[in-house]
Amino acid sequence: MRVALHTRLKSGREGDYEQVHAVIPQDLEIALRDAGVSSWRIWRDGLDLFHVLEVEDYQAMRHALRDHPANVPWQRRMAALLDVEDDYAGNDNGLKLVWELR
Repeated sequence: MRVALHTRLKSGREGDYEQVHAVIPQDLEIALRDAGVSSWRIWRDGLDLFHVLEVEDYQAMRHALRDHPANVPWQRRMAALLDVEDDYAGNDNGLKLVWELR
């Protein structure tokens, strides 16, 4: 399944966010792949971040990563950069698809 997400950076943290994402920890990459993620892309427009991920089951992925030892420190780092901290409740479905050219 393809899921689109929107997050927002804290003002002035754009460079920090890009620097942190220059190298993703290997254990986090493994955890993401084990949780069914095959692709994750992020675009930035000012403070707005747009994510598109391909994942087997989005809800299952969120559940698997919520307390994963590779994801917990990563989310702590992201909380310092994001305007709204991700609570990993896993009850969202991402952005609503409005239109697609096939």
